[in-house]
Amino acid sequence: MSIFVFGAVLFAALLHASWNAIVKFGDDKFQGMVLLSIAHGVIGLVMIAVFPAPAPESWWLLAGSILCHLIYKSFLTVAYMRGDLSRVYPIARGTAPMIVLAVSLVILSDVVTGTQIGGILLVGLGIVLMARGVFTQGEERGLIPFALMAAVGTAGYSLFDGLGARASGNASGFVGWLFFLDAFLFTIGGLVLRGRAVLPSSPRVWTLGLIAGCASVGAYWIAVWAMTVAPIALITALREVSVLFAVLIGILSFKDKADAGKLIAALVIVLGVIAIRI
Repeated sequence: MSIFVFGAVLFAALLHASWNAIVKFGDDKFQGMVLLSIAHGVIGLVMIAVFPAPAPESWWLLAGSILCHLIYKSFLTVAYMRGDLSRVYPIARGTAPMIVLAVSLVILSDVVTGTQIGGILLVGLGIVLMARGVFTQGEERGLIPFALMAAVGTAGYSLFDGLGARASGNASGFVGWLFFLDAFLFTIGGLVLRGRAVLPSSPRVWTLGLIAGCASVGAYWIAVWAMTVAPIALITALREVSVLFAVLIGILSFKDKADAGKLIAALVIVLGVIAIRI
């Protein structure tokens, strides 16, 4: 992996943590996700107009990705209703690299070295350690199954998107259709469940939602492109460094607790990142 790709994915991780923090900040998490999807749809339409359509053989992978994205966003929304950012986010993201690594080693031709495998495992371990309070400090355990299902969705769409972008012939065109179709389905679902009440009346809320959507598109656009030039398992693990940014945002903005355990977990993640880059 080149230093340019490495740096780009780390920047994508920062963008990813930022949009999660914006969604968490709002009072209505489901409404935040709907606004996020609306932004996705608008940006996706622009990308569809600018970039070539994906090759026919990539459309079934696009369909699988859309399904997994819907699973991820739905369960992440519910998890955020039950726990704080620094606990939900690590569980939702921490197990995904392990799943992707296992699948990659079994069915993909991507070359991953032993050191890089160790790095992926360290990143995943460090991320999960961030959430230990759910298990050891009596925090809300009801968030666990929802956060884990969000992790399954993350692993699924990472694999579908990496393979789909490679097969599409144009990663940007693939991402444009992905965001447009995913946004259309999630927004329609939101309107069916809540009616027009799911759309906020406050210009401030609209602005936050659209900003989160732009950050989300930028983060994932970079990640999908990176999967076309580097192993999917490595990119999936590296982008989860966003957990470090999310925890920092949680501590500074939401007054989440900072303790020695989180610092140790952060160190484990950093060691994993170093091993991935070696």
